[in-house]
Amino acid sequence: MRHIPNILSCLRVLMVVAFIILFIKQQYTVCLILYILAFLTDILDGYLARKFNWVSNFGKLVDPFADKFMLISALACLFFIGEFPLYLLIVLLVKELLMVVGGIILLKKRKVAVYADMWGKAATGLFFASVTLTLVNLVLASNNLPYIPKWILTILYIAAIAISVFSLFHYAYLGGFIGKKYRKVNAYEQRELEKPKEE
Repeated sequence: MRHIPNILSCLRVLMVVAFIILFIKQQYTVCLILYILAFLTDILDGYLARKFNWVSNFGKLVDPFADKFMLISALACLFFIGEFPLYLLIVLLVKELLMVVGGIILLKKRKVAVYADMWGKAATGLFFASVTLTLVNLVLASNNLPYIPKWILTILYIAAIAISVFSLFHYAYLGGFIGKKYRKVNAYEQRELEKPKEE
């Protein structure tokens, strides 16, 4: 049972691969359903891992990979059909690269894992809403139905990117990469120290 979160994360990776293939084939309705299902599996595996303490080193790696793979793949697909600007994609890619590098440093040198905070979750929620609405637009447009003005989606994307970039600096502060002189241990190490002994 404790492997259920990992199974869901792996399933999410497969769903993203299917999303890319179907997107290329312009099967936007199925892509919309897959994207929503992938997001729901993300919520479910996180809930199960926390609720029953089904945490593993493999899960710590595959879960964030699946999340980033899902978002970046969807945005890259939208970029290639002109629905997402290149400059925002570049900003997001740089941000995610820095997050990965920082996370590896913390895991290797200090044996602690980066966890999502409120800013990261807010950015994730905004990205999900933005991508979902864009996919809805594609479905509506393919059926010659009225759709959401593109400028509204652009505002949502910019807000998501802005919060995502802010979260990067917040993670950097919590991880001790900036503002080190204000504390002896970073917030992630402190969290490990405060865990009950039986864990």
